[in-house]
Amino acid sequence: MAAGNLWHTLTEPLVDKNPITLQILGICSALAVTTSLDTALTMAISLTVVLVLSALVVSLIRKHIPGTIRLIVQIVIVASLVIVIDQFLQAFFFDISRRLSVFVSLITTNCLVLGRTESFSRNNPPFPSMVDALGNGLGYSLILCIIGSLRELFGNGSILGFQILRTVDQGGWYVPMNLMLLAPSAFFLLGGLVWAIRSIRTDQAEAPEYAPPETAERAG
Repeated sequence: MAAGNLWHTLTEPLVDKNPITLQILGICSALAVTTSLDTALTMAISLTVVLVLSALVVSLIRKHIPGTIRLIVQIVIVASLVIVIDQFLQAFFFDISRRLSVFVSLITTNCLVLGRTESFSRNNPPFPSMVDALGNGLGYSLILCIIGSLRELFGNGSILGFQILRTVDQGGWYVPMNLMLLAPSAFFLLGGLVWAIRSIRTDQAEAPEYAPPETAERAG
């Protein structure tokens, strides 16, 4: 694969085909682990590592996987990598691991991971598969970091634990928005982000499912 194609494969998932904002994949973690930027970053890095390594392994053995059990094999590969990542976090980043709770383990069933191994890695050589996985991981990470930054900033007045907006209990002026630390805020932030991107990039907007009668008659 040419260098230009590899660059396109790497950068396309950032905005043009972002797995969260365009394909609406992996949004459970976007809602659950973005109360702060450090948990969002940890989740994003964990998923990206699993995605890249699973793409490599699946691509290497793709010609030896029977089609009838391909999904089972892919899930076993992903689950094995997730266990390693989960144990690593518990050993070296226990506090963050505790806050992430079961969501690291749920990477195993993340639609993004299984989707890329099934649609791309199973049909392409190792290096392009890893580039595709890295691009999708970066696109996923970008959205998680944006939402995590906004929720932590407006929910606690801080970013990565560093105080940006001095709250009233610290003698400052900012009153924290506790709603930003609840799951519904992530849902609305994600919806607003999807709306903003599709308003700017109109080619990503979905066709309306229903057309008013007068519009349909005019089109006919």
